[in-house]
Parts: sequence; C-alpha cells; structure tokens
Amino acid sequence: MPEAPDLEVIKDYLNANLRDAKVASCKVLRPTVVRSLAAEVTSDLPGRTFLDAQRLGKFLTLRFSGGRSLVINPMLTGAFQHCADSVLIQKKTCITFNMGGGMDLRYLDDRQMGKVYYIDNGESDGDAQDDLVPQYTGLGPDVLAGISLEEFQTRLKKFNGEIKGVLTRGVFISGIGNAYSDEILFAAGISPFKKCRALKPDELKTLHTQCRRVLEEATETLRVRMGGDIHKKVRDFLQVHNKGGQPCPKCGGNITQLNANQRITSYCRHCQPGLLIRN
Repeated sequence: MPEAPDLEVIKDYLNANLRDAKVASCKVLRPTVVRSLAAEVTSDLPGRTFLDAQRLGKFLTLRFSGGRSLVINPMLTGAFQHCADSVLIQKKTCITFNMGGGMDLRYLDDRQMGKVYYIDNGESDGDAQDDLVPQYTGLGPDVLAGISLEEFQTRLKKFNGEIKGVLTRGVFISGIGNAYSDEILFAAGISPFKKCRALKPDELKTLHTQCRRVLEEATETLRVRMGGDIHKKVRDFLQVHNKGGQPCPKCGGNITQLNANQRITSYCRHCQPGLLIRN
C-alpha cells in the first residue's frame, strides 16, 4: 500500500517532470478502477495541461487546466509509472496518459482495488466534486504536515481500539498505513495491541514525535532509492515491517510477525511489551 512517504516522493517527481506537459491521449484499459464524474475522461482530458500534483493522506490529486482533476486512491496495490510510451504495457496497467514527447504516465493496480476519480475541481464555477470521492473529505490532518501534541491527544480520545488500528484510520491522522504504523510503534516502543486509551502521557508524547519523524526519514530515503522508478515499492530499509524471524535491530531478539485479515503486523515482543489479547 502506498503511504505518505511513497506518495510524497511520487508527487514531487511528477511536479518536477510533468509540469506544463499537455495530455495527448488517455486510454482506459481496466474500466473497473475509473470513475468519470465530471465527463468521460478519455475524451475530456486530452488537450489539457498538467498543472501540478498534490497529496493528502494516501490520496494523490493531479490537477489539469480547465478545472479538472484526477483524485487517485491507490489502496493496496496501486502504483504509478512514468516511462517511454514504447515500454511494454503490463497486465496490471489500468489507465495510460500519453504526456507528449514520447512519454506515458500510467496507473498500475494488480488487484484493481484502487480508484481513479475524474472530477471537476471547482476552479471555474466553485462547484467542486471532491465530496463525491469516498473517504477523501473526511480525512484527518496529514501526518507530514504536522499536528500539535494537544490536537493529537484530543483526536485520539475519540477512539478506543488498539493503537495500530487507530493509527491507520485516516479520520484520525492521514497518511499512515500498515507498514509505517509498524515502524512508528517500534520506534516508540509501544505494542501494536495496546489500547489507545491505555497509553500513558509519556507514551503519547513519544508516539506523537515518532509519527512524523519516522515518515520524514522514510521520505528522504525513498527520494534517493526510488529515483525515476516511481512504480517500484521500496521497503527493504524498514526496521521491522515484514521482517518476521529476523533479528530486532535494537535488542537482537527475533521479530514477531502475525498475519490476519490480509494485514501483516510485525513487532518486537521485547522492545514493545504488551499482551496480544487484552480484556
């Protein structure tokens, strides 16, 4: 799942490489992922100029001239590819945008779980359609934009579940997914199964700090590692996520890994003490 660090790097890459490019053509190869809300994207988007890319949480918005935007929710397996238009189209390619100069921007999605919404962004008449994009308008503060400790604590009081699950809920704070929630909790020394209302003041302060620090450091690492290969998922540098059975980088013990509901949870039982099941 692309999370804030991945999408932040992709956003900056697109702004550096596609700004002012004009869409020559658009082809939808997997209609199940596309929602044309403003007009038919294949006929309405060509001829428009790419203005910029913006990110909010785990959504990426591409803005075009004439008041149109693509709001993209990559979900679990969505990815973006910028390549020569002569590069072989993969089976998981859902939609292609020829940006002129022999280059394509492509949206890939192996499971076709993500969604691409083509909307009127309200620049011309003020009647924006972003409220038609599920989960978009209800997002909490973006994790990389920063949030005060006081607001962090106030927002957290609305939830009573296990802290890992709460961290991944965009209505609390947006941009954190399964992988980086593991990394944040490891850095904070907090069990992923601890109830958020049981967190002590010092734990809350540490968690607040690590939410932003971990993702900022990951963003800088990805900026170097991804380069122009924005379609590649780089996660080998993570401390614990998906590294079950490997030595903990802090204490040397084995990292524990659980798989439930198609979600991996990786943590160190020694460095993140706590019970798996709490009454």
